[in-house]
Amino acid sequence: MYQPPSLPEKWSQENNELVNKCKQQEAAGGAVSRDHRQSSLRWCSSEFHKLLRKIQGIPPHVDHSQLELAVVYNTCVCFTAQSQFSEAELLLKEATERVLQVTGNNADTSDPLVLWRAGLKSAGNTALHPHVLYLLCLQWALWLAKCQLENIGELQEQMSSLCEIVCDGVGDGSLSEAKGRLSKSPLLVMEPKRLTELLQICTSIAQGAEKLNEGRSSEALSVLQAASALPATRALVAYTHLLSGSCLAHMNRPQMALQCYKRALETDSRCVCALYRSMLIYRQLGNTQAEIQALRLLHSTLMLPPATEPVLGGIQPLSPSLLLSSQSLSRLLSVPSALSVLYSLALKCVLSGRVTEGVEHYLDLLAALHSEDQHAVDAEVSVLPRMPELYLEAGTALLFTRRPADCMAFCNEVISTTLELVPEKVVLEEPEEGIGGDARGLSVEGEDKVAMLLWAAAAYLVQGHCHAHLKDWKQAVTHYTRCINLLVKVHLKNRDFQPQIPAADVNVKHGKDLCTLQRMKGLSLAWRGISFTQMDQLREALRDLQLSLQAFPDYTGAGLWCGEVLWRLGRKHEAAACWEKTWSLTTQTSVEKLPLYLQDPQSGPLLDSVELRFRIQELGLT
Repeated sequence: MYQPPSLPEKWSQENNELVNKCKQQEAAGGAVSRDHRQSSLRWCSSEFHKLLRKIQGIPPHVDHSQLELAVVYNTCVCFTAQSQFSEAELLLKEATERVLQVTGNNADTSDPLVLWRAGLKSAGNTALHPHVLYLLCLQWALWLAKCQLENIGELQEQMSSLCEIVCDGVGDGSLSEAKGRLSKSPLLVMEPKRLTELLQICTSIAQGAEKLNEGRSSEALSVLQAASALPATRALVAYTHLLSGSCLAHMNRPQMALQCYKRALETDSRCVCALYRSMLIYRQLGNTQAEIQALRLLHSTLMLPPATEPVLGGIQPLSPSLLLSSQSLSRLLSVPSALSVLYSLALKCVLSGRVTEGVEHYLDLLAALHSEDQHAVDAEVSVLPRMPELYLEAGTALLFTRRPADCMAFCNEVISTTLELVPEKVVLEEPEEGIGGDARGLSVEGEDKVAMLLWAAAAYLVQGHCHAHLKDWKQAVTHYTRCINLLVKVHLKNRDFQPQIPAADVNVKHGKDLCTLQRMKGLSLAWRGISFTQMDQLREALRDLQLSLQAFPDYTGAGLWCGEVLWRLGRKHEAAACWEKTWSLTTQTSVEKLPLYLQDPQSGPLLDSVELRFRIQELGLT
C-alpha cells in the first residue's frame, strides 16, 4: 500500500533538488558573468534558508538532525560565498546549540570557542559527529576569511583531528558508517574533503604571511615549506613557493629566494608576483640585464587576459581569493600595474645604455596613455609620473639617440601645456622642525603651479641641449636663458632670516623641489656658459660657470669648463687650482635618483681630463 513520504523525506528530497540545481548553475560558471553567478548564489541561499526554517519549525530530534545540519551546511556555504559572514556565523551558532539540545546538554556561553568544544564533545561518537565536523569546517573558513587566525590556533587540536577524519577517514567509526549510508544521506553543495584540503593550504599561506610580516621569517618558512606538499591547485602551491622566497629574501639569502621564485613559476606560469619579486632581487644584486629581462617578461605576462580559476572536482563555490584576504598577504602578493612596469622598463633601459630600446618603451607607454581605453588607463595612471614628466623623459631619451628634432617636439608639447599656468613668483620655505624634507604647506593647486614652473623650465633646458647637440650655440643660449628666467621666479626663504620678498603667488615648504631647482639652475647656467665658450664670449662664460658652481657645487662639468675658460683668459694657475678642486670632489649624485631630464646630456663639447692634467704638468705644479 502506498505511503506518502514523511516530512523529513520530503525535506531531504527538496534539499537534494536544490543542491543539483546549484551544481548545474556552478557548472555553467565559465559561461556566465560574475553578476549572474552572484544572482544564482543569492537564489540558492534564499531557498536553502527557507527550507532550514521549515525544518527548525519543529523541535530538534535525533531522527532529522542530520538533515537539518546538512541544510545548515549548504546554507552557510552559499552565505559565505557571498561574504555574508554574520549570517553564516549566526546559523552555525544556532545549529551548535540545537546539537547540544538533542544530546541533552546545555550551552551557557556566548563564546564561540567554548561552544564548539562543547558541541564536538556532546556529538561524540554519535551519527551527528561527522555533520558537526562539517560545520566546524565552515567556521574555520569564516575565521580564515575574516583573518581571525588566533581562533583557528585556539582550536588547533580539533582542526588537526578534523583533517584526519574528513580527509583520511582515520579514527572515526561513525563517519565510516555515515559513508556507508551515503545514498540515503542529504546531498551537500561542496564536498567536505575538498573544503578541508582548501582550508589547510590557505591557512598555512595566511599564517606564513602573518609570521613573515611580524619578522619571524624562519618560522614562516617552515610553515610554508610544509604547506607546499599539501594537495591543492597549482596556483596555491605556487603561492607557498613564492612566500618561501620572500622569507629567504628577508633572511638575506637572495640566491635561494630566486630558486623559490623559479619553482613558483614552474608550478604556475601565471604567478606574476614571482616574476616581480625576482626582478627586485636582481635589482638588489645589481644584475641590470637580468632585471630588464624580468621586467620585460613581467610586462608581457600582465598584458595577457586574466586567467579564470579552474573548478576542480565539480562545484567550488568557495574560492581561495575569498579565504586569502589578509592585508599582510595582499602586500606580499601585490604587483605594479602593466603601465608602471612598462615605465620602469623604459627608464631602466635608458639608464643602462640600451637607449634605443628604452625609447621604444617610452613611446609605447605614451601611446597606451593616449589610447581609447581611457577607463583602464585612469585606474593605473596615478602610480606613474605626471604626463609632462613622461614627455620630458621620453624627449631626453630621444636626444640620447641623436634625435634632437623629435626631442624638441616633445618639449614643445610640455611648454604649450604648462607655460600659461606658471605663477609670477614662488617662495620655497624651509620646513619646520620635525617635518620631513618633502613636507609641503600648500594646496594641491599650489603644488601643481610649482610643478608647472619646474616642468616648463626643464623643457627649455632640454631644448637648449638639443641646440647644443646641433652646435647652434646662439639658440642654445636663448633656450638656457629662458630656463633661467623661469627659475629666478623662485625665491628661497630661510626660517631664521626673513628677507623682504614681494607677495608670492605660491608658498611651498622646500624639499625635493629645492633639489630639482638647484640642479636645474646649475645645469642651465653651466651649459649657457659652455655655449658662450664656443662663441668665444669668455667673460660671460666665466660668469655663468661660476654662478653654476654656487648653485650646484658638485657639478664636475661646470668645474672643468670653468678651469678651461680661466686657462683661455691666461689665468692658468687659477685654472689648475679649479681643476684640482673639481677632481677632488667625491660626492656624486647617483643617476638612478635623478629625473632623466636632469642628467648630463650625452652630447656636446667635452674636455679630456688627461689633456688637462698634462697642461698642469707643463706648468710645473705636479
